[in-house]
Amino acid sequence: METAKSRGYLFTNKQLFKLILPLVMEQMLTLLVGMADTIMVSSVGEAAVSGVSLVDTVNILLINVFIALATGGAVVAGQYIGSKKYDQACKSADQLFVFMGVISIGVMVIMYLIHGIILDKVFGSITADVRSAAFTYLMIVTASIPFIAIYNAGAALFRAMGNSSISMKVSIVMNAINVCGNAILIYGLHRGVEGVAIPTVVSRIAAAVIMTVLLLNQKYTVHLTRPFKYKFNGDMIKKMLYIGVPNSLENSMFQLGKILVLSLVSSFGTVSIAANAVGNNIASIECMPGLAMSYALTAVVSQCVGANDYEQVKYYIRKLIVICYALMFVLNLGIMPFLNEITNIYSLSSETAELAKQILILHGINCCISWSLSFNIPNALRACADVKYTLIVSAASMWIVRIGASFVLGKFMGMGLFGVWTAMILDWYVRAIFYVFRLKGGKWQKQALIN
Repeated sequence: METAKSRGYLFTNKQLFKLILPLVMEQMLTLLVGMADTIMVSSVGEAAVSGVSLVDTVNILLINVFIALATGGAVVAGQYIGSKKYDQACKSADQLFVFMGVISIGVMVIMYLIHGIILDKVFGSITADVRSAAFTYLMIVTASIPFIAIYNAGAALFRAMGNSSISMKVSIVMNAINVCGNAILIYGLHRGVEGVAIPTVVSRIAAAVIMTVLLLNQKYTVHLTRPFKYKFNGDMIKKMLYIGVPNSLENSMFQLGKILVLSLVSSFGTVSIAANAVGNNIASIECMPGLAMSYALTAVVSQCVGANDYEQVKYYIRKLIVICYALMFVLNLGIMPFLNEITNIYSLSSETAELAKQILILHGINCCISWSLSFNIPNALRACADVKYTLIVSAASMWIVRIGASFVLGKFMGMGLFGVWTAMILDWYVRAIFYVFRLKGGKWQKQALIN
């Protein structure tokens, strides 16, 4: 019987399953913990929910920057693996870890210096109790920035190897610490916003330490060299930044756009802020298979590019996106009948709960139709080093469609929060059209970083 390996494919169905399943489980776990955080802090009041959600918007921006930079390292390592240059792959891991550590410490310092600007300017007009909650959460969680950066660097390297079970297991430990800490501090010691913030810091420290220790193990295809003697490699950093910087800019603009829109949402009142926070929590679960598949595509495509086999690149992009569509339909059709029960968990007012359900139905339907084309295809293109096109499309669509339409629909046409979410969906469709045309073209080929 002919197998994938005998036909020359780099990944068998079994290997893809072993790569994808832990990624799905990891994403689900992370998102469920995010929901648990919101549910726990909701017992303190809607002001606390709003304050935490505002700060988390900034935190997500920073985390996405680190994920983007780590992705640059993962693409370089993955292409080295595909071309069987394993020593170079290990050297890229050394460069990535040191670079991420230095950059993240600098970001942490800047965050502490500009916290007043974030609270008073970026978040717009918020009530005193929401600002107080946001201040407490921001001051504590900012200390965890270097640790979440290191964790993401390690997770990206293991995924590049096709070993996503490691990042899943570390994520389980990190999130278990987080949830248990939340329960103890909020319900046991009756703490407020700090009861959510402190366990977040502790869990991220633990995850960074575990990930570093694991990568010091020389048995893995990609590992940190021992004894560790760092020597700056400008050429390798340049390759990582070639992927990471446009990806970071793209993610940063995406999140900055969301923050600007959040300022608009804040002007709609506490009901809209709280509904938006809960909506974001549950919406993240609705598109969870797509988030997992983005990581899988980066790992698979980068190795195919390293092997200089673009037919396999196209084959695996099609295959993984079909799988993503199937998972999206199953998950979203399973969630929608239970939105009443899900929103009731958050102890929301009836007005807030109804608004949250409306935006989640809109999101869930369109998640099944366009999300994968909008976000999975560009991840595959980045793994091929086609980063400029994705940056241009993402930036243009964000500023023209998502932000522009948010103000037109939400503010000027009086649709409020529902108008803002409608603008987000329009943004997805515009992105999907441009990315599908790019993929069908072929200009993304022959741009490998590793020769």
